[in-house]
Amino acid sequence: MGIVLANIIAIYRRELQSYFVSPLAYGIAGIFWFISGLFLVMILLGPGGILPTVAAFDIQGQQIGVPVPPIDVPYEFVRAFLDRMGWLLLFILPILSMGLYAEERKRGTLELLATSPITNWAVAVGKLLGVLTFLITLILPLLGFEAIALSSSNPPMSPIIPLLGHLGLILLAAAILSLGMFISSLTDSTLLSAVLSFAVIILLLFIDAIGKSIPGPIGQALSHLSLIKHYNTLVQGIFDTSALILFASYIILGIFLTAQSIDALRFQRQ
Repeated sequence: MGIVLANIIAIYRRELQSYFVSPLAYGIAGIFWFISGLFLVMILLGPGGILPTVAAFDIQGQQIGVPVPPIDVPYEFVRAFLDRMGWLLLFILPILSMGLYAEERKRGTLELLATSPITNWAVAVGKLLGVLTFLITLILPLLGFEAIALSSSNPPMSPIIPLLGHLGLILLAAAILSLGMFISSLTDSTLLSAVLSFAVIILLLFIDAIGKSIPGPIGQALSHLSLIKHYNTLVQGIFDTSALILFASYIILGIFLTAQSIDALRFQRQ
């Protein structure tokens, strides 16, 4: 067990270091922070944003003399921001996952990994943890901006809702990255890997609508496979164990399929 853990840590460190020396990774980080900051400002202050809308409701209520129902501004802000972040990740994650194994194939180092004493499971877990850690480093600065925006809320917002929402964001990212890692292990083309990963994401987005169009238990089962549906549940501050189980199932499935893909490559080389 100690040897397996040491192998995972070694792969994890190697993968994580590769992101911090990659111009592409810095480009992705810059685009991610720019768009995320734009989302944050537009949600709060933009046309149709939360604060101008609340102010307009208050003025309208004072003019007509009718009390306006209270609006939970912090909750609406967190929900709207995390909703935009979830959609943004759907475009960013295929780019992050496309080179996990495709680059190894292109450089000819995948055969070394496939024939090394390190198990394929350890390699897959290490690579997934590496890219997920890099993504978390992109999300951390945004937590500071969110904390500043929520610091003036009265009464203070319960931390459970944003914590559950960000947990859902990380689990959504891990599930998509795991599936993207498997797709990356099938080809030496990073572009093809990104396109196929994006296609799988689109399928998982619309699987809820497909399930609703099919009556009976089959349709219910398909609807339950929707990543966005369970992500929105956590964003709303609802702790749902079925959502956690679904995300964990996708993560394990991606790791398992990746390990089997590399096993098949090892068998071919033998």
